[in-house]
Amino acid sequence: MIEADVLLDDEQRKLSQVVRDFADSVVAPAAYRYDTERRLPMEIIAQMGELGLFGLPFPRDVGGQGQDYVSLCLAVEALARVDQSIAVTLEAGVGLGIVPIYRHGSREQQERWLPDLLAGKALAAFGLTEAGAGSDAGGTRTTARLDGDEWVIDGSKQFITNSGTPITSLVTITAVTGETVGQDGEVRKELSSIIVPAGTPGLEVGPSYDKVGWHTSDTHPLTLTDVRVPAGNLLGERGRGYANFLRALDEGRIAFAALATGAAQGCLEEALRYARERVVFGRSIGENQHVAFTLARMQARVHTARLAWLDAAQKLVRGKPFKAEASVAKLVGGEAAMANARDASQIFGGYGFLNENSVARHYRDAKVLEVGEGTTEVQLMVIARSLGLDG
Repeated sequence: MIEADVLLDDEQRKLSQVVRDFADSVVAPAAYRYDTERRLPMEIIAQMGELGLFGLPFPRDVGGQGQDYVSLCLAVEALARVDQSIAVTLEAGVGLGIVPIYRHGSREQQERWLPDLLAGKALAAFGLTEAGAGSDAGGTRTTARLDGDEWVIDGSKQFITNSGTPITSLVTITAVTGETVGQDGEVRKELSSIIVPAGTPGLEVGPSYDKVGWHTSDTHPLTLTDVRVPAGNLLGERGRGYANFLRALDEGRIAFAALATGAAQGCLEEALRYARERVVFGRSIGENQHVAFTLARMQARVHTARLAWLDAAQKLVRGKPFKAEASVAKLVGGEAAMANARDASQIFGGYGFLNENSVARHYRDAKVLEVGEGTTEVQLMVIARSLGLDG
């Protein structure tokens, strides 16, 4: 198969192979069982922690592995080949859970939360999305008001990843903490980020969603009723909650694109294996030109998607603007995963319709890759704006 490892250094190639081997030997054999049980396998998460995956892009002086964002994305891609749910647990655990604490947390907050998070002994979640708010931050209805030396929080959040696991230690939520007046005189909501430790009275984790796919991924709605946390739990500067999250969202789109690339790669590998093994009328179906050409297109999608996220990730690491590139990568990757899952299922025929087959699970899982971390339409909007088109 075509590879893009010329763009990687020796340490990154080694990491990719280590995680790939772990995915094949540990994650893949258990993927169907945990998918049917619809629960996150904590023993696998613990092993990922022992491998240092949750600490990959963070410096050693805070307990990280001293590598970079490219390395994290390589790990996410390798895992997503066999199980998207496990891959997104890592992606969200780092990008939405750890990054906000590392980047905006006070020294006290970092010392309290980072050690276990970086070691994979705890998971953190980020509560942004609401029934009427997500990409539209102005729709946020969750409120937080100061009462003496405490924040009092009321509201609800939806689709919050890693919010109800046995090792979830905190949820960082965005809330309206007041109003601001812009230079144009328009009054806007002041949004801030606040850390809510798991188990805080008034924080209710709702039942897990009955999702089409990503059955192993932990996803819940949250309700906050008269939740009280210390004023010192404000994360970063007051009023900068959404602005700070936008940076994490842009970065997350690159990791999401890597996840999608891994899913597309997994579909290609399984379909190629089957096309070589399946014999009809005395020859393998891979000898059929239509099947061969379908596999060729699948390979082209994987390669294009991988180059797109690598380009965006390299720009991020080098401190260059990457917003538009992240959206391109997310768009291309999501579409590649969907198309490859469809084609792989077709090549497998009836076997591709059985949930025990990984391509069937990829087919169910892949749709969310065109929705999460900003829909396809949002990515098109960002890319169009980068071209100077505001319509």
